[in-house]
Amino acid sequence: MKQKLNILFAASEVAGFAKTGGLADVAAALPKALKKLGHEIKVVMPRYYKIDKEKLTKLQEPLGVSMGNLGELWAAVYTTKLPKSDVDIYFIDHEGFFGRGGLYEDDSGAYSDNDIRFIFFSKATLQLCKLLHFTPDIIHANDWHTAALPLLQKTRFVHDFANAASVLTIHNLQHQGNFEKHIVDAMEVGWEHFNSYELESYHRVNLLKGGIAHADAVTTVSKKYAQEIQTHEFGFGLERHIQAHEERVYGILNGVDYYEWSPSIDDYIAQKYSSKNMDGKQVCKRDIQKYFGLQERDDVAVIGFVGRFAEQKGIELIAGSLHGILDMDVQVVMLGTGEKWAEEYFSKVSYQRPNFALHVGYSDELAHKIEAGSDLFLMPSLFEPCGLNQIYSLAYGTLPIVRATGGLDDTIINFDEHHHEGNGFKFFEASQEALYHTVVWAVRTFYENSEAFKQMQQRAMNSHFGWDDAAKEYIDIYQYILEKKHS
Repeated sequence: MKQKLNILFAASEVAGFAKTGGLADVAAALPKALKKLGHEIKVVMPRYYKIDKEKLTKLQEPLGVSMGNLGELWAAVYTTKLPKSDVDIYFIDHEGFFGRGGLYEDDSGAYSDNDIRFIFFSKATLQLCKLLHFTPDIIHANDWHTAALPLLQKTRFVHDFANAASVLTIHNLQHQGNFEKHIVDAMEVGWEHFNSYELESYHRVNLLKGGIAHADAVTTVSKKYAQEIQTHEFGFGLERHIQAHEERVYGILNGVDYYEWSPSIDDYIAQKYSSKNMDGKQVCKRDIQKYFGLQERDDVAVIGFVGRFAEQKGIELIAGSLHGILDMDVQVVMLGTGEKWAEEYFSKVSYQRPNFALHVGYSDELAHKIEAGSDLFLMPSLFEPCGLNQIYSLAYGTLPIVRATGGLDDTIINFDEHHHEGNGFKFFEASQEALYHTVVWAVRTFYENSEAFKQMQQRAMNSHFGWDDAAKEYIDIYQYILEKKHS
């Protein structure tokens, strides 16, 4: 087995170019970490309308992609480097499919041709390898958008990539790529694969199901989530299918980019600080109090939230317990956007309660300021494949209040005042009452056990969840499945 691997990494979004969620963060960070370990990697994504092609280099040759009964479709290819790296990233440019305002949807909902768009992208990704004379050892697909790759590699492209092994990473099982069955023709994989063990689900095609069936390894973005997706509560209908392939399912916790999220070097925050000298955290607290027009107090517990106003994120739990929380001597600041009822409700509360402040929308700078200036951070997710904000919070000495699910359970150790352990506060039941009582516990600790609270902050800031560790785990899996394939 050769040491240096050729890795093809396909994703529908990459941070720095287009992002809607955590997938983009992984697609930007993991390839850099793999490259640092000495491997050759090429990242491929669509060239959406928002990505300025004037800043990219165009390849001279166009790309022809056979789409079955739709005929041969053509794309241009652009390239550049991932920011702050020497990793090559390529963009599949097709105006009809990707020259739109959104990535997957617009104000009217999901694009009706998402099936054809991403089958085309998956096929184009493999065609690009042939164009570049790049022979991957590993084909790494991500979520439903590229979940067709393992099956395509074993069927339509088997003569080109017979020696490659495939990995499918599930970032969020809720989104599976369910479409009408006619796309089997466009995939050109043969109708024999339209069965209940591979692509078929309730007489439709489920792309993620097919990817799970054919990938040589399936990874999730935390160890706990790898277990949870095999249960009825978190499996979204695929739990028995995943159980059938459990010997190929692995959990690898996402890392975070500490060059981006570290209070000792963060240019967004009012004053830098570290675990050895946390004086700057008080300056950051005053900074967000001033920004939001809250009473400027060092001695009040500030609770932050940054995220989508979505059911998955436990936004209904926050809404239902918010007035009770605000009856305590606390200040709550929220940054986010999402479901309209939530935006309207929290806006109304911001006018009613002087110790609550809201910014509807998203600001990277403000997200950093809230992480630095808060004492506690809310993440009551109903499910959370990995979660990044709780890890950012640890780095900033802002103790997370989380529901014990997925990556939140993997990264947060519940406070134990008797043994002086823990880096946050956890609850288990997805209820308003459980969230409320856990916030009460955390706030009481802040006021009545300040020494233990400070020790927890320092433990949190000294913990490490970097991409270097995660990348080594991926390499171990890559090499294992290659050895197994060629043994």
